[in-house]
Amino acid sequence: MKVRYHGHSVVMIETNGKNIIIDPFITGNGTTDLTAEDVKVDVILLTHGHNDHVGDTVSIAKRNDALVVAPFELATYLGWQGVKVHPMHIGGAYEFEFGKVKLTQAFHGSSYMDEENKTIVYTGMPSGILFTAEGKTIYHAGDTALFSDMKLIGERNSIDVAFLPIGDNFTMGPEDAALAAEWLQAKTVVPIHYNTFPVIEQDPEAFVNSLSGKKGKMLPVGQSIEL
Repeated sequence: MKVRYHGHSVVMIETNGKNIIIDPFITGNGTTDLTAEDVKVDVILLTHGHNDHVGDTVSIAKRNDALVVAPFELATYLGWQGVKVHPMHIGGAYEFEFGKVKLTQAFHGSSYMDEENKTIVYTGMPSGILFTAEGKTIYHAGDTALFSDMKLIGERNSIDVAFLPIGDNFTMGPEDAALAAEWLQAKTVVPIHYNTFPVIEQDPEAFVNSLSGKKGKMLPVGQSIEL
């Protein structure tokens, strides 16, 4: 299995002959190395409905005939736009041919902003994602505050890589993310959701160095981890 980081919260997974992308915010993302028109994937996993996570989902899914797996309300909303979807909800798991997906809770918001009409479309509860394939487990926390049930997630799952937001303001900052890393007991912790916008500027190297046991890893955009 190969896991690659593409800036902000974008993560690509190659496993079981399938390409899977999490939260494909590409257009308008100044930290990514991807071009939306060139992305070739079989599956899109979404944590919540904010545009800096849903991003280019509709165009990528339609061009690739890709399956979109998302929380129920968000999946329904995308399905109305002609996208092939599999709805799920927090606490639920499903065994797909490409791997097992389980949604975890996340403390954040989830909505689509219609700026032209000044309306907000609610897209259900936000989530994190536990993805398991080839005997390996990846945890993508999505956007979230620190919450004590991260201890339970760590106790019940042998996590190989945890992707944790460190940007602060909208999510956990570095100090809370460091405590989350301790509770999750992941073998490797990768910081995400930082430096995309001025308000979430952080030093990922400082965060990585703050973690005990040398388990932190700052993945430059476009680089991967082999599991």
